[in-house]
Amino acid sequence: MKIAFVGKGGSGKTTLSSLFIRHLAANEAHVLAVDADINQHLGAALGLDEEEAAALPAMGAQLPLIKDYLRGSNPRIASAETMIKTTPPGEGSRLLRVCEDNPVYDACARTVRLDDGEIRLMATGPFTESDLGVACYHSKVGAVELCLNHLVDGPDEYVVVDMTAGSDSFASGMFTRFDMTFLIAEPTRKGVSVYRQYKEYARDFGIALKVVGNKVQGQDDLNFLRAEVGDDLLVGVGQSDWVRAMEKGRPSRFDLLEADNRMALQALQDAAEDSYELRDWERYTRQMVHFHLKNAESWGNEKTGADLAAQVDPAFVLDERCAEAGVSAPA
Repeated sequence: MKIAFVGKGGSGKTTLSSLFIRHLAANEAHVLAVDADINQHLGAALGLDEEEAAALPAMGAQLPLIKDYLRGSNPRIASAETMIKTTPPGEGSRLLRVCEDNPVYDACARTVRLDDGEIRLMATGPFTESDLGVACYHSKVGAVELCLNHLVDGPDEYVVVDMTAGSDSFASGMFTRFDMTFLIAEPTRKGVSVYRQYKEYARDFGIALKVVGNKVQGQDDLNFLRAEVGDDLLVGVGQSDWVRAMEKGRPSRFDLLEADNRMALQALQDAAEDSYELRDWERYTRQMVHFHLKNAESWGNEKTGADLAAQVDPAFVLDERCAEAGVSAPA
């Protein structure tokens, strides 16, 4: 399952995504975690110290390697330089699997050991002063989108992406890359202010969206959220002494997380698993192509000097059957 965590800045998006990742690891799921936020805090939330978090390789810096590997022997892609963030796979492309070893993971992923297992962690890389006025942060996140376009995941495999805050998540087609999107919202007017905008985008593309109330203190908070978002409210997560201790650098074992909050995390996992049953690979591929053609026409053709529409393999559908040995085959 591919899972996105979104929400406004300060909503607790990174904290909730890190708790969900820990929960999955404790349940022996295979997890690939991706920090795609402008502010790179997922590593710290997973227990890395400042030095370890700063040492995570930046996916944005490895974009040439990523493109060259994923291109494989796809005859529709003239060169790695003509690949853009939305380039879809086709016959001959290399695909990624959650549990395999490959040059992309070697360059971009690091193993993080948690109390009850281990996960792989990747990060786009921080937005630095040198980027201001020179490059858009979306170019860094493009490395994530390209990998998601070429990634095939199966049951008990999770790709959990901590997305950039606010509506920037919809600046490209990456929001259609997920089986489930969890929107983290505090029980305040400001906390739910982004919900309707997310809901509109999600509805247009058939994206599964559930709201997770954070910092919920009682039934009144849940009633407020229900009145604002209706049946999209999945569960509420309360204040946590465990999280407060973790944020102070004094984490307890994860099995000491409050029982109510552990049950809330299980509700997230249940919703994610339900979404997997509804997965439509043909629609997934169709939306991938839609955004690629849109990007090609608006800026990609001019930037690369190539007709990027020719990269689309009309006979190809990305699904689990075409991931044999990590290399795609015709549909």
